[in-house]
Amino acid sequence: MSVFAAPGAYDRAITVFSPDGRLFQVEYAMELVNRGATVMGVSCAEGVVLGAEETIETSLEDPNFSWKIFEIDSHIGAAIVGLSSDARVLIDNARIYAQSNRLMYDEPIDVEVITKRIGDIKQLYTQHAGVRPFGVSIIFGGVDKTGNKIFATHASGAYRGYKATALGAGRETVIKILKEEYRENMTLEEAIKLTIKCLTSALEARGLPPRIKIAVVPAATKKLRMLTEEEIEEYRKSL
Repeated sequence: MSVFAAPGAYDRAITVFSPDGRLFQVEYAMELVNRGATVMGVSCAEGVVLGAEETIETSLEDPNFSWKIFEIDSHIGAAIVGLSSDARVLIDNARIYAQSNRLMYDEPIDVEVITKRIGDIKQLYTQHAGVRPFGVSIIFGGVDKTGNKIFATHASGAYRGYKATALGAGRETVIKILKEEYRENMTLEEAIKLTIKCLTSALEARGLPPRIKIAVVPAATKKLRMLTEEEIEEYRKSL
């Protein structure tokens, strides 16, 4: 009896590679991410900006509870795309790890360290039978002792650092604008305007209303702050 899975059965278990070296369950998780609401992160000389599309399923829904951007620590934020339930578990783990770092070392955790920790958890769920990968990707952005940082995680547990990046259904639209207009020496104001322009364009390209949430972490304060709807609307009018 062959120890290999039957042809066409390679997507039934997370631990089985296909003959061409693919883990289909991980790819399915990434496809879920690619269909989710667009999120993005931009690093500039004066800090970092995180942005997200706000998806409202019905007019009866309270928009204050449509969370796509989370505070991990006072100096780190996270934008999520994919299954919110999966993201909630990883966000809780990230917060606990950030608090433990402060208690143990008496200093704020680096953005890459928290990203790697979440990547380790996600990777663990790609190598055990009876589980599935986390159907979520997270963009971490913050300011630490190494500078202004943006990192994005993959369903496989891999992560990469970026100057600016985007995930979700409007990724192609956003990346095209970023390639044309992003500059490393941008001010924080310019980065906010670029983020709003990217997300607005991504929503309009899919015929959706411009509902956006923005968080900033200025390098001067290292304190995450969510922009109000009024502030976002003022920026949109100035574009």
